[in-house]
Amino acid sequence: MGRTYPDTIRRRYVLFPYRLPVRKGKSVMNKVMSNKSMIALYVIPSLLLVVALIYMPIVMTGYYGLMKWDGVGKMSFIGLQNYMELLRDELFWSSAKHSFLLAIFSALSLLVYLLVALVLSANLRGANLFRKIYLIPMLLSSVAIAQLWLKIFHPTNGMLNHILTALGVEQAPEWLSNPSIVLYAIFIPILWQYAGFYILIYYAALKNVPTSLIESARIDGASPWRIALSIRVPLIAEVMKVTVVLAVVGSLKYFDLIYVMTGGGPNGASEVMASYMYRKAFKGYDFGYASAIGFFLLIICLVMTWLIRRATATKDNIQYS
Repeated sequence: MGRTYPDTIRRRYVLFPYRLPVRKGKSVMNKVMSNKSMIALYVIPSLLLVVALIYMPIVMTGYYGLMKWDGVGKMSFIGLQNYMELLRDELFWSSAKHSFLLAIFSALSLLVYLLVALVLSANLRGANLFRKIYLIPMLLSSVAIAQLWLKIFHPTNGMLNHILTALGVEQAPEWLSNPSIVLYAIFIPILWQYAGFYILIYYAALKNVPTSLIESARIDGASPWRIALSIRVPLIAEVMKVTVVLAVVGSLKYFDLIYVMTGGGPNGASEVMASYMYRKAFKGYDFGYASAIGFFLLIICLVMTWLIRRATATKDNIQYS
């Protein structure tokens, strides 16, 4: 007769002999994860990179803001003089006003992007083609977009003024030379540039809404707009909060397209905080004052992020924050 085993042993080791090595593997993994030295070995390199690439530049920017420095010669410590001068600088506050205007327009444009995403997610005819078209600005660099819109806004050969002339406008505006409209003219390509990014985020979020809820609402007789306003939009509220933060903070530190198109002109009419900081550093050779502007801009972005999250938080969010 063959050898016999108790039922529990036979089931565990004879019928399913592969379980024993798995248990050993799990015990080894638990031993590794409970070893603080091994955890530190994996975490410390990434932590050092984060400190070196993110936190150290922030600290150094604040430190340089305490100095009088031309970027090449010897630095001299002047304390909070740069920051005090910054608070009295009318040109800086004018550029800050322009940055906040851009932030407001960017936040309001999110409603248009959300509307487009709602239409695209409804599986209408031609939506697939449009989903490809709106991503084109994301594939272009800021310099290419700036050159494109410089041609569009050209006062004599620009496409926009040709259209206005054909419609009967006798005196087409000089979009980038008129101080009263240049800022709003620049907002158009900026908002166009990032339209695809936010539409893609909203579209992905709307596609994750459970279809069972939508089908139930349709059976109950809800219209498409009622479904959108009462079911789909509330369920992506957290995503919308994130996009508001991204739009506002991104607008406050925006630089590249404005610098290429106007350089902050004419006469500072399109100057924003980032372009003013660049001009002070690389044209005025006052790196200490430019560092103070950069550090102050960081504080503004942090405060705006906190205010937006606080204003859009629910009672539960406030309770656990």
